[in-house]
Amino acid sequence: MLKTLKKIFQIGIITEPVDAPSSPETEALGKACQAIIDAKFNGSLAIRQVDAGSCNGCELEIHALNNAFYNLERFGIHFVASPRHADLLLVTGPVSRHMEEALRIVYESTPDPKLVIAAGDCAACGGIFGESYASAGAVSNVIPVDLVIRGCPPTPMQLLTGLLSLIRS
Repeated sequence: MLKTLKKIFQIGIITEPVDAPSSPETEALGKACQAIIDAKFNGSLAIRQVDAGSCNGCELEIHALNNAFYNLERFGIHFVASPRHADLLLVTGPVSRHMEEALRIVYESTPDPKLVIAAGDCAACGGIFGESYASAGAVSNVIPVDLVIRGCPPTPMQLLTGLLSLIRS
């Protein structure tokens, strides 16, 4: 153990310092969202993300919104675990038949007024899965959708831009 510690002290720090990530575009979009959220949603927008049968590509991009680069929490946008606490449902994937009823229940559990975003090509039109015995296809075939964000998967900037366009209206 002492041998290892001695080696660590002899070598020292070998990593390079990293500048804090920042993007002027992200900051501008975030500030615009924050202004609208402060006015319309009393300072906080709660999002419930629902995976209706996706490949998880969209979820990876959605999770990126909470990383240190985008950090949506600072703009008053946060993800919640219960639809009963949500203002907005963010649905990904083609709606599998197994998730069809569950998605309806989640939608009905969300308090009014509620917003729904279908994120990704699969949520928009069923993607490569379409409608079949195993898939209901697009989210709009099951619940009303306010905004569709296309992409396979949509980037975090596309998601943030789409969110801003929805809450502006």
